[in-house]
Amino acid sequence: MQLNHYNTNFKKRNFPIVLVCENVANAPNIGSLFRTADAFGVEKVIFCGNAIPLGRKMTKTSRATDKVVDYTISNNALEVITEYKAEDYQIISLEITDTSESIHDYEFSVQKPIILVIGDENFGVSEAILNQSDAIIHVDMYGQNSSMNVVQATTIALYEITKQML
Repeated sequence: MQLNHYNTNFKKRNFPIVLVCENVANAPNIGSLFRTADAFGVEKVIFCGNAIPLGRKMTKTSRATDKVVDYTISNNALEVITEYKAEDYQIISLEITDTSESIHDYEFSVQKPIILVIGDENFGVSEAILNQSDAIIHVDMYGQNSSMNVVQATTIALYEITKQML
């Protein structure tokens, strides 16, 4: 018998992970990020940027998880990162760079809470935040495309982080 969300026996867990979304501006992506954050027990989501579309398109995609996931909105992602860094969070950016490390090889520290930074759908994580990051990780890809949707990459990253935290 196929199970649904009413009869699964998944144990609810929360992890010391804050997801910082720098200039993610696509409403369906934001809705999907709420669902992903809920699925992986993320402590909080912080949407950073000027125009965060929290309307009908986002709500439809979020499937009501926007009502249960703790979130805030901030104008400046770098200020958010700086505040959390001062509170001894490890700052990990999800971005492909010439120095990024494969998520499959990276060992996440369970000693400190994590800020996972994801970036703009077109331009990724800003250079200013990459410079403040304790680590930059990427998802290995084996086709000819050099990037994937921000939600897909975030889902893979949260899966790996929470798997290591169990």
